Amino acid sequence: MPRAKGVKQVAANRKALHDYFVLERFEAGVELFGTEVKSIRLGHVNLKDSFCHIKDGQMSVIGMHISPYEKGNIFNKDPLRQRRLLMHKREIRKLHALVKQDGYALVPLSVYFKDSRVKLEIG
Repeated sequence: MPRAKGVKQVAANRKALHDYFVLERFEAGVELFGTEVKSIRLGHVNLKDSFCHIKDGQMSVIGMHISPYEKGNIFNKDPLRQRRLLMHKREIRKLHALVKQDGYALVPLSVYFKDSRVKLEIG
């Protein structure tokens, strides 16, 4: 995880570091709704069995479980929905080229707040 001012780690995927060999780490923003951010602030996020997928130049994370916010009622979204990741286009193209090779996978390593934004570390 990058060390910077205002960084607070919320969740880590320790199993990914055991199961995969991490060559490089990338930081990506996550497109979320308000109740999802509130739930992440409470620590109700799980990265187990999640992975990243690139399709049509868009990168998304699949399988990241964000529990519904207790006070969110009708505004809560599906806990396992596909969430878009925010990265520069050239980084996405670079990762897409790596994933096309055999044996490469994009796995979320941790979720953290950098200042007030939710970030995802990918390896």
